[in-house]
Amino acid sequence: MTSSAVGDTRREQLLEAADRVIRRDGSAASMNLIAAEAGITKPILYRHFGDKGGLYQALAGRYVDDLLARLRAALTTRGGLEARTRATVDAYLTAVGEQPQVYQFLVERAAVEEPGVRGEVQGFVRRFGDELAAGIRAEPALDVGERRALVWAHGIAGMVQAAGDWWLDHPEVPREQMVEELTALLFGAFGPAR
Repeated sequence: MTSSAVGDTRREQLLEAADRVIRRDGSAASMNLIAAEAGITKPILYRHFGDKGGLYQALAGRYVDDLLARLRAALTTRGGLEARTRATVDAYLTAVGEQPQVYQFLVERAAVEEPGVRGEVQGFVRRFGDELAAGIRAEPALDVGERRALVWAHGIAGMVQAAGDWWLDHPEVPREQMVEELTALLFGAFGPAR
């Protein structure tokens, strides 16, 4: 194994340790706790990521890539526009609901402390909005121009994100109800253009 491959393997092990701490402690996760979980000292952790920001950005990239992959898959759901709408909302809320500590860590702690992480999270919402706009434009049931598709898509991405934030504070609301309510709201929005 080359030294580069060893370094990549070690880096991945450290990200796994950080992931365990964040899933356990959420926004209370610290560099000290992550280093302890990995069985190393903070300076060794910094050696692999440069600083706290480097570690947080690596974690954000990992989580954002996973969420984007889920949403892309949902956008290809068969069964028409309503089925794709429902599947996409469900994919987002499922990801947030499965990993609430991770989501809260990225949105609350890491994004506040590290501008690069805030940019990563904002970049995700923008990338998803752009992909959603392409999906809206390609939707056979709709006749939507590029500008309208972009406005709708970015509005939908922000709305679903805000609804997910609210939902994490209201666990008494079943995910299925959130999906149905948001789908009804969104699907109604795809009515004839005025």
